Amino acid sequence: MATAKKTAPAKAGALDNTKLVNQILQKSMSRVRQDVATWNTALTMARKAEKPKRHLLYNLYDEISIDGLLTSQLGNRLLKSLATSFIIADKSGKQNEELTALLQDKIWVNEINKAILGSITHGHSVVEFEWIGIGDTQDLKCSLIDRQNIEPREGLFYPDYNGDKAIPYRAMAEYGTWILEFGDSKNIGLLNSAVPHVLFKRFAQSCWSELCEIAGIPPRVMKTDTQNVAMLRRAERMMKDMGAAAWFIIDESEKFEWAQASNANGDVYQKLMTFCNNEISMLISGAVMGQDTKNGSRSKESSMQDTLQTLVDSDLSLIEQYWNTKVIPALINIGVLSGDCVFSYPETEDIAQLWAMTKDTFQHFEVDPQWINDTFGVKVLGPKVQPTTPAANLSLDGNFFV
Repeated sequence: MATAKKTAPAKAGALDNTKLVNQILQKSMSRVRQDVATWNTALTMARKAEKPKRHLLYNLYDEISIDGLLTSQLGNRLLKSLATSFIIADKSGKQNEELTALLQDKIWVNEINKAILGSITHGHSVVEFEWIGIGDTQDLKCSLIDRQNIEPREGLFYPDYNGDKAIPYRAMAEYGTWILEFGDSKNIGLLNSAVPHVLFKRFAQSCWSELCEIAGIPPRVMKTDTQNVAMLRRAERMMKDMGAAAWFIIDESEKFEWAQASNANGDVYQKLMTFCNNEISMLISGAVMGQDTKNGSRSKESSMQDTLQTLVDSDLSLIEQYWNTKVIPALINIGVLSGDCVFSYPETEDIAQLWAMTKDTFQHFEVDPQWINDTFGVKVLGPKVQPTTPAANLSLDGNFFV
């Protein structure tokens, strides 16, 4: 059962400056081209033996996360886990329906689960609890501390990730109750393996777009006397007025020739992009999913979904472990929960196979209608009444056998 909250919230509208999340200095992000050299620099800083920092690496993760396929694959995996209903039970296994319904509707529960799943993709997550609201509207809030400001290997929080001032958050009294940590301090996350594929994919897209521009609207060239200023300006006006295609002016005595490269029509770039897409799908979903192939089949897609479900089940198991070992003890100390609580997900069932078995059982045994309703969502009102056929009104008079 939920209990009364033990800690009063800060005054409405005021920031609690003791909270780590309120000490973060906001930084302006510059949009520059990322390449493999940037990735190697970020990895070097993250893996330094002394005073490592991960802000460059996590900035790179944020940059590659705008890739459409990567966003789709992460959504396919993470959202399946977040959408799965959980139950809260006691140690005997009896479900607490009231507490389960209460936590199912809480935003901060979803934020905790996102942070736990984020420890898979980013390697590490630190969240901080605080009370918000007053009176009956008081509720718990869970905030993810920006990963750029955390150095998990040494347990340091940097208000300015470019600075040297740091707070050892694991030595704080709030650690373990108001501050929770998920993930492995040495792990840099699943997205690290996706970085080169996204960067090469962007390179191929850029080259392909330039090829499309040249092939679609060829550049124009004009020869004139470049020593004559009046003729040169006249040539510039003419080229500008003729359209938006690229153009250039050379002297009459100069000669320009197109370089004869291989007869590339974009296939080389398309193959590189396809390879990168397939690698991203394999990395996140464990298989090349349907949107990435043009020669798929139903059986192939079914096996791919089974592979993805295996990863989702593993993610759900990780959420269960963190809830039972870290989150629930913290919530009990805060005052949100009390007593014995166990967080779990119901075991997944093959509904299609179960329905086939149930239909076969109908022929020999009685099946509980309430179980059918709860399992398959089919409302069973009772046995079907068979209509009776009225007997034919036969006339047995003398003309019947004539």
